[in-house]
Amino acid sequence: MARPDLTVRGAGIFGLSIAWEAARRGARVRVIETVRIGAGSSGGLVGALAPHVPGQWNDKKAFQLDSLLMAEAFWAAVDAGSGLAAGYARTGRLQPLADARAVAAARARGAEADALWQGRAVWQIVPATGGWQPHSPTGWLVHDTLSARINPRAALASLAGAIRARGGDIGPDDGNVAGPVIWATGTAGLEALSADQGRPMGGGVKGQAARLAHDASGLPQLLIDGLHIVPHGDGTVAIGSTSERTWSDPAATDDRLEALIRRARAACPALARAAVLDRWAGLRPRAATRAPMLGAWPGREGQFIANGGFKIGFGMAPKVARVMADLVLDRTDRIPPAFRVEASL
Repeated sequence: MARPDLTVRGAGIFGLSIAWEAARRGARVRVIETVRIGAGSSGGLVGALAPHVPGQWNDKKAFQLDSLLMAEAFWAAVDAGSGLAAGYARTGRLQPLADARAVAAARARGAEADALWQGRAVWQIVPATGGWQPHSPTGWLVHDTLSARINPRAALASLAGAIRARGGDIGPDDGNVAGPVIWATGTAGLEALSADQGRPMGGGVKGQAARLAHDASGLPQLLIDGLHIVPHGDGTVAIGSTSERTWSDPAATDDRLEALIRRARAACPALARAAVLDRWAGLRPRAATRAPMLGAWPGREGQFIANGGFKIGFGMAPKVARVMADLVLDRTDRIPPAFRVEASL
């Protein structure tokens, strides 16, 4: 291709989403990936696009809300550009409530959601009636209509196809690097940034997940004591994930995943006999502040960072793509203070 207007390093969810947004705006985009598309945590299985609880509102929650509300149009445009399907659907989420105190807190959060979610989604308390719904000690569940799901690998394939359809290039480093450079290189990028700045800027947290053969397409995802159970449109259910600070092999699955599978079967009897189709393990990039890290690389003119999407990268991607394209292409800075690289310095 001709010399690019923008170079993105890393073909995970942040890198490809930014590249797509830039290509959509007419930029010539080059994405450099040294291994394969989705080689890092973006190539996982779960795909839960779920909001933080309403209340104690802050920039991170507001940014996430905007991104989740943008997601349907964002992924529809990507799929239209590629001719593929990312597997996006806003199917909602159910969570059991353990005791009367949890029910009262959930009702209060429902009122907060009414005020904060712009009337475009609800957080409500509903009776547990069985079936796909999880058991609830109180007989009540939280049902939010903002949560959605996406098939991570299909979504990356759709983004890559849409970028290429716009004339963008995705491939290894062949020296064709020009224009601003955005580093969206996950855990390795956080380690490189930490070394460059001489202080911890973040690192990897291992996660493990699995995909089971059970068709619950169109049903809500479940969140049970931190365990995500996510029905996908291809007749499978993804479960995950662990959060591990110590490990011997970052890419190996082990007994911690097997324990997670047992938990999912116990929590959701419909999965009791579902065959395990796939297991995944990898490192998810967590910035020191726990918020995504966006903005200029300190001390490196023309170089930028988009990293730290720990657990919420797919949900944050539509708005991350917009604000990074605004910053790099239009020189308009709309990055929240808590997301700035300097917030970790």
